[in-house]
Amino acid sequence: MEDIDAIAALQDPVRRRLYEYVVAQGREVGRNEAAEAVGVARTLAAHHLDRLTEAGLLESGSRRLTGRSGPGAGRPAKVYTRARVERAVSLPARDYRTAAELLAEAAEQAGLDAGLYAAARRRGEALRGSAAPCGGLEEAMAMLAARGYEPYEPQLKGIAGVQDTECAEEVPGEAAPVVRMRNCPFHAVAERFPPLVCGMNLALLEGLLGTDGPVRARMDARPGECCVVVEASKNNAD
Repeated sequence: MEDIDAIAALQDPVRRRLYEYVVAQGREVGRNEAAEAVGVARTLAAHHLDRLTEAGLLESGSRRLTGRSGPGAGRPAKVYTRARVERAVSLPARDYRTAAELLAEAAEQAGLDAGLYAAARRRGEALRGSAAPCGGLEEAMAMLAARGYEPYEPQLKGIAGVQDTECAEEVPGEAAPVVRMRNCPFHAVAERFPPLVCGMNLALLEGLLGTDGPVRARMDARPGECCVVVEASKNNAD
């Protein structure tokens, strides 16, 4: 019932827009920023953000948003990020996670990695259907978003005109853009069986996006994000 109550908190349209905005940033968000982003008053945003925190959908903390410290730096502001806990509702009750973990454990112990990856690649191809391989990073982002990966294009440090921000990549000036993903749909199982499930995820996305088009998926694990990134294929980068 706790998960049902938490998800029910998103029924209010303003609250849901605030939640979606905070989640999409991948960093701490202050009340003023959230209010401006969704077009509501700061006091209303604060009320809904605190309700989301009470429901366990967001986590809150405080820090100085000016980046300064000491006298004159101002008081710490309340900030919000997505809660780390996972919420799911199934009526009647189902336990697919346990089944997935048991299957992953059996596959790992039996050395069935290659068979699993082949099956995942076929499933990705089946999801793509008769469509041609993904035509570019913009199309890839749409496909990934539809499957819950929460893709985003990080800014690139070292490129003219791009400021160094918290979300910027430490890359040389000639680095090509990539698409990273803030969410892994298989996160719970991947935590227990990372090599097996991350390899399955890569194979699935190779089948979904294609391996002979202008984009490619590759492994690039990073804490708190999906283990796979998508970038322009080297054969099509020139």
